[in-house]
Amino acid sequence: MFALAILTIASTCSIAEDWPRWRGPERNGISREVDWNQNWSGSSPKTLWKVNVGTGFSSVVVSDGRLFTIGNTDDEDTIFCLDAETGVCLWKHTYPCPLDDRFFEGGPTSTPTVDGTRVFVLSRTGDVYSLDASKGEVLWSKNLPSELGIDVPGWGFAGSPLVLDELLILSVGQSGTALNKQTGEVVWQSEGEAGYMSPTPFTRNDAESVMIASGKAYFEIESETGRVIWRHRWLTNFGCNAADPIIQGNRLFISSGYNRGSAVLDLSEMTPKVVWESKDFQNQWSSSVLLDGHLYGVDGDDTGERFLKCLEFDTGKVLWSHAGLGSASLLVVAKSLFVLSDQGELVIAPASPAGFQPTARAQVLDGKCWTVPVLANGMLYCRSATGDVVCLDIRTTR
Repeated sequence: MFALAILTIASTCSIAEDWPRWRGPERNGISREVDWNQNWSGSSPKTLWKVNVGTGFSSVVVSDGRLFTIGNTDDEDTIFCLDAETGVCLWKHTYPCPLDDRFFEGGPTSTPTVDGTRVFVLSRTGDVYSLDASKGEVLWSKNLPSELGIDVPGWGFAGSPLVLDELLILSVGQSGTALNKQTGEVVWQSEGEAGYMSPTPFTRNDAESVMIASGKAYFEIESETGRVIWRHRWLTNFGCNAADPIIQGNRLFISSGYNRGSAVLDLSEMTPKVVWESKDFQNQWSSSVLLDGHLYGVDGDDTGERFLKCLEFDTGKVLWSHAGLGSASLLVVAKSLFVLSDQGELVIAPASPAGFQPTARAQVLDGKCWTVPVLANGMLYCRSATGDVVCLDIRTTR
């Protein structure tokens, strides 16, 4: 029976897949790859390449053999397109953008999005770029704050672009802005100050919706029109709603740091109702992942105690807590947790509500690491705040 179960899992999951947008193909922080190797027979997996792309916290996306990310050097952002397996730079595009290192290293905090032959980028100052993914040619660009007359939030725009059909949806304005992805023309917009999470798509009542947060509330938005379906007040110190929400059926999980806590809301009716709310779990910016009814994520702010925790989605009950990884970020690969500590240690453990029991660990980067790792086609990519990007080969076959 055990062998049959493993065969069934392997036959229904992708052996390898691209990672073309923030939090992956399903936008949930979960990789479906199963053909990966954790028997490293040494202190760490094989390093294929390591390059520096400049200061920042942009994660990577991978599509059609190309890797995209953003970094800052001398008050300029650069969009890099690298060969995903060799690290060779295929093209790059640079534009002015201040480092803005207020209380942290600064640099870009959003991640590019690849949609077919195009790559989309949103800078901290509100510049939007559409580029040809293979050549780096700028197809169109615009600065939204100057065009729309809206304010840049205190730590700059941080949400990664979301492509839905012909729309490019951005966390610009308190309940978002949508552009025509082909032309950059504004389709709908909102006023007020944006939050720091990325637009999160979901389907409810057979219609496409998007979840967007400002610094004061969460909004369900009708994706085609920008109409606000409902608003749930969620006040946070510094207006910092940064971690992405999780939608499961008619329930929504939200979480913020600075002593705000977490909640699950019932979306069955037009006005959300609180199912549970707790201060025992607070995501400052690192988004949690939901697997088999359990949430895995980092509780605590970077200035205090931080713990990797597992809790029940339905009740908020904390099932276990593990210290020592700091302001880590995590990815779920099939049924395993890939955790990158804030000091560059990669730790792999089964995703289990029974406890955190690592099966492999390795020091893969030095210095601060707040950026979530990415697995694409058997290669694991990790990044540090100073811009070192390392590619680790964890393929079982070559």
